[in-house]
Amino acid sequence: MSNTTFSLLAIGYYILSVIIVIIVLNIISKKEKKQYKDEINALERDKNLIISASILTELNKVESLVNNESLEDTYNNWQRRFKKIKDEELPKISEQLLEIDDLFSDKKYKSLKQKLAQVELQIYYIKTRANFLLEEIKALTLSEEKNRETITKLKATYREIFNIYNNNKSDYKLVSSPIELQFENIDKLFSAFEITLENGQFGEVGKIVKAIDDNIGNLKLVIEETPSIIMIGKTIIPKKIKDIKDISSKMIKDGYNLEYLNIDYNLEETNKKISDIFARLNVLNIEDSIFELKTMVDYYDTLYNDFDKEKIARRIYEDYSRSLLVKVTKLSKINNELFKKLSAIKFSYDLTDDDVKVVEVLKKEFKEIRTKYDEIVELHRLKKTAYSRLGKEMELLNVRLCKAEEKLEHALRTLGSLKEDELRAREQLDEIKEILKKARSKIRSFKLPVVPKKYYVELSEATLAVKEMVAELEKKPISIKVLNTRVDTSRDLALKLLNTSNETVKTAWMAEMAIVYGNRYRVVNREIELGLSKAESLFNRGNFKAALENAINAINVVEPGIHKRLLDAYQK
Repeated sequence: MSNTTFSLLAIGYYILSVIIVIIVLNIISKKEKKQYKDEINALERDKNLIISASILTELNKVESLVNNESLEDTYNNWQRRFKKIKDEELPKISEQLLEIDDLFSDKKYKSLKQKLAQVELQIYYIKTRANFLLEEIKALTLSEEKNRETITKLKATYREIFNIYNNNKSDYKLVSSPIELQFENIDKLFSAFEITLENGQFGEVGKIVKAIDDNIGNLKLVIEETPSIIMIGKTIIPKKIKDIKDISSKMIKDGYNLEYLNIDYNLEETNKKISDIFARLNVLNIEDSIFELKTMVDYYDTLYNDFDKEKIARRIYEDYSRSLLVKVTKLSKINNELFKKLSAIKFSYDLTDDDVKVVEVLKKEFKEIRTKYDEIVELHRLKKTAYSRLGKEMELLNVRLCKAEEKLEHALRTLGSLKEDELRAREQLDEIKEILKKARSKIRSFKLPVVPKKYYVELSEATLAVKEMVAELEKKPISIKVLNTRVDTSRDLALKLLNTSNETVKTAWMAEMAIVYGNRYRVVNREIELGLSKAESLFNRGNFKAALENAINAINVVEPGIHKRLLDAYQK
């Protein structure tokens, strides 16, 4: 590529780049201008919407309602505020919008942006005041309609309440005068509402409507709750009071202590509360009355439960007061007898102080239980403690006694088993000696050429173990743990010796029989001759198992299965 061509391409790229930049800047400029134009149009629209036809319409409504000086003053004030917005503040906004148009035309965008923000804020403030003015005016123009609607609903509720009262007058005898007086007051308020509305005293109308609403709401609650208040306060609670008095008097005569329930004090407080509730009812104040009365009813219901608990507790106390004394006396006697034998037990058996300490602890425990029992019985005798507490104390004492009984039973099993272990060891000594005797007899029952060394080793071990067992039995005191170990060792060694004797005799017999049986084949087979000769040699040296194996292996050459037949013959 030549230099000229390269230069032309560079110039072409440069011109293209400039054109692209100009196009992009032009697009951005147009977009920015359009954005500002849209904002200006939006502000113009918002300004025009500030003064709506609604304000003029509502002001005209107020003008037709003006019939007193107070309402006229209010109307004039609204007119002044409306005129200020329309004739003073909006023209200023218009002038500022013209300035904005000039800045836009001159492309002074920096100043334009600041001016737009200022005007937008001013339009927002003026619009807010205009809306607030409209709401104030509507509150007056719509008040009659709203209040009429509210009064219509209140009159419906009032008629419903009035009908309930008239249809059930007998339920309201105690408070008929204040209720009827309240009906009269509400009637007067309804009349006052009409008069005030006709006079255009709209400020007072709202107060009257609220007063009517409050009075009807309170009267409705009175009509709904008064029958329940009268029934609970004049019938249910007095009946429960009489019943509680009768039951408590009878129980006190029967020996129950009910002082902790404070029945007399609570009855007096109940009467005061009921008097206060009916005093407030006479002025139609029933706040919390139902709640307080139901609380009283719940209290008296709990008293019935307390009475039942006292009766149950008395039965528990009486049952334990008989059984517990017998039981603690019996267990204490058993423990004392065991305590007396402790010296002899410690002398006879190798026991430490810790091993027998439980007996001394139990002796102290039974003494404390008996003392506590006497204290509880004394409280009952003085009749100053409720059975609910006495019964609970007896239950806890019985639990304590049961735990002590378990400890005593464990001690009796532990200490009592010492003598049983000693007696059982002496019985087992005879059994072990009998086993050794059988082992010796078994060995002597067959004329063995040689008694295996293993037999004599095991016989020596078993004999030594028996001697150690006998020595342990002759000790004073005896260590049961050591004795039990000696017994187990002696028995195991004796049984091992007996098994060895039986196995030795059995193997020797089978080996001898195999050799005798195989002699018939000596002349027939050289291999049998050699096997039997080796078996005889082993047999004479006392190696009966090897002798049996060689004899059987030799005979199996001509007569397979000989081992099974020999074993069957031995067992027969």
